[in-house]
Amino acid sequence: MRSLTRRTIVGSGLAAALSVSPLLRRAEAQSYPQRPVKIIVPYAAGGASDIIARLIAPELERALGQPFIVDNRGGGASMVGTQAIAAASAEGETIGVVDSAFVINPGLFRTKLPYNTKKDFAPISLLATSPLVLVVHPSVAANSLQEFIALAKAQPGKINFASAGLGTAIHLAGEQLRQATEIDILHVPYRGGGPAITDLIGGQVQMTFATVAAIAQQVRQGLVRALAVTGGDRVAQLPDVPTMAEAGLPAVDAMPIFGMVGPAALPPPIIDKLGEVAGKAFRGEPLRSKVAELGFVSVGSSPSEFAARIDDEVAKWTRIVEKGNIQPG
Repeated sequence: MRSLTRRTIVGSGLAAALSVSPLLRRAEAQSYPQRPVKIIVPYAAGGASDIIARLIAPELERALGQPFIVDNRGGGASMVGTQAIAAASAEGETIGVVDSAFVINPGLFRTKLPYNTKKDFAPISLLATSPLVLVVHPSVAANSLQEFIALAKAQPGKINFASAGLGTAIHLAGEQLRQATEIDILHVPYRGGGPAITDLIGGQVQMTFATVAAIAQQVRQGLVRALAVTGGDRVAQLPDVPTMAEAGLPAVDAMPIFGMVGPAALPPPIIDKLGEVAGKAFRGEPLRSKVAELGFVSVGSSPSEFAARIDDEVAKWTRIVEKGNIQPG
């Protein structure tokens, strides 16, 4: 009887502890954060992910009452900083802003990836996306996307396609175009988008994809010719450039993404709190207009919507990488 009573008491105590746990989590979330929070960006300062992180940081500070400090940790094709996010504590003192490498690397590096993209992170919000512009050198005898495709098919292997580097979002946009149209273009990887655009303007290469922010001015100056933009809508900076769908190629939908994630152990109430603040900020003004001026598209999704987008993007880019037999350098 004594033993039974003791087991009953122990079991009741455990049940009570388990029932209190969600209450404790909610209480922790209500008081979160109690200390400054790091936002890891897995790149050097100045890039698109860094810009997005520095836009959301002050919004989080105002709403949550603690400093949110951008921490740039570049290296290893973004894997160094991304791994640091995965290894962060469950207290939410470290979160991160990731980009398309987050969803490309699982297919590109496969078993060499030091973390599991789907299991080691808590999606918080898809903050923004970035349309890409297909541009060619003015000497290319094509004034539309369909004319470019016809030219590439008539001259297999003669058109050089510049990218920001092997396995980058720019590279895979070109690979997606190549696979969708069955054209034969020669990939020329550069160490960043800037050098690729410089050589495109100089005529050393014939085409590339670029973000709106990186290429709109050169298009307006006539240094390059824009044939189409990815995404569902035309962009305000280049209103005369059709979308890929309008140009007859909806299958080319590459758009870099920028989202906020935390470690997998981050409690759901904290995830929801961060997601609510970030989503509201990117869906509302003045941030929405500011983001558009910079060439991005505001999203501000919920955590569950971002999780679904991650799944879709990983599956899509893994297929592209495998079909193209793309191997990391």
